[in-house]
Amino acid sequence: MKLNIAAIALFAASASAFAPRFASPRSHATVLSAVLEERTGQSQLDPAVIERYAALPYPDDTVLAEYVWVDAVGNTRSKTRTLPAKKAASVEALPKWNFDGSSTDQAPGDDSEVILRPCRIFKDPFRPRNDGLDNVLVMCDCYTPNGEAIPTNHRAKAMESFESREDEEIWFGLEQEFTLFNLDKRTPLGWPEGGMPNRPQGPYYCSVGPENNFGRHITESMYRACLYAGINISGTNGEVMPGQQEYQVGPCVGIDAGDQLMMSRYILQRVCEDFQVYCTLHPKPIVDGDWNGAGMHTNVSTKSMREEGGLEVIKKAIYKLGAKHLEHIAVYGEGNELRLTGKHETASMDKFCYGVANRGASIRIGRDTEAEGKGYFEDRRPSSNADPYIVTGKIMNTIMEDVEVPDIAPMDKAVA
Repeated sequence: MKLNIAAIALFAASASAFAPRFASPRSHATVLSAVLEERTGQSQLDPAVIERYAALPYPDDTVLAEYVWVDAVGNTRSKTRTLPAKKAASVEALPKWNFDGSSTDQAPGDDSEVILRPCRIFKDPFRPRNDGLDNVLVMCDCYTPNGEAIPTNHRAKAMESFESREDEEIWFGLEQEFTLFNLDKRTPLGWPEGGMPNRPQGPYYCSVGPENNFGRHITESMYRACLYAGINISGTNGEVMPGQQEYQVGPCVGIDAGDQLMMSRYILQRVCEDFQVYCTLHPKPIVDGDWNGAGMHTNVSTKSMREEGGLEVIKKAIYKLGAKHLEHIAVYGEGNELRLTGKHETASMDKFCYGVANRGASIRIGRDTEAEGKGYFEDRRPSSNADPYIVTGKIMNTIMEDVEVPDIAPMDKAVA
């Protein structure tokens, strides 16, 4: 039995609305359960039951704080604590907390306590309230009890890159691509089970229509949740491969780019949890066939790049990035060699290049930047699973370095 997902949703809504006349709760649940066993991609939790508990009022002057951190492999983890509202009013007022690092491969079992230090507060879109207070999401980084950053605390290392360089007002815009799968982790949304789409990539990019766009409701839900949280999400779109989506965060200044991108990843995974869809940030989740991979294209602009003569500043920064190409590739994400092949809108990872409006280059300068003589550049090398703290900190260190490097000719000499 194969049923259309829209028909399933209509059936569920109708059965819930007319339960007394339509069927008994038991028969409704049994039929719906059977349907959902056929197709993943919809929550199997009854919204009416969830709402019953969500409607309960919170105690006065009390908030829930969800402490979020990055684990040993770059995924987000979280746990909740109850706090007096005044404790969640600022990062400085929030208490430190701890977790069992032996369960996340971030500490040994005989000395397992890892300290969570709050760094950034966001409103919690998963626990909204209407009593004048906000539950919060708290972005944290991780330390030993002695106050030393643990090895996987890449935020602390990035902070060192940005310290004492505030006058540069460096902006980052991060383009996060991701791929949605059914819970079997083998079948992207919109793909036939065990097969491939009968049309090549092309019609799926920025697409509309049920035959083209798969996962829009997930992206839209994530979009609204990020806006509610206070994340500077600037847009979304369907990507080139069916089942692949993208959103953009920024411009953000300095370390805030990593904080906002990491929290947006947490929100994305929570939304996918609600929809019962598997989301992967792997840069090449489908290696067979002619399909694009997924990246975290990183747009960069310093104050001097945005001023008159900024294009020359941009080019000098690009030359420095080219001189350290292999260093950047080494920290730009796991599995990136599967994506950076010189095909599917990528440059080869073995050779650095840049160009104007060239999405097959390592670095792209936009047409507007070229025309205005100032603006930003796009580093297209970071993979979708790259750590934004590592990427932004590495770019900052490289382009601020006071070194002389050889000029690099653009790929598209005729128009650069």
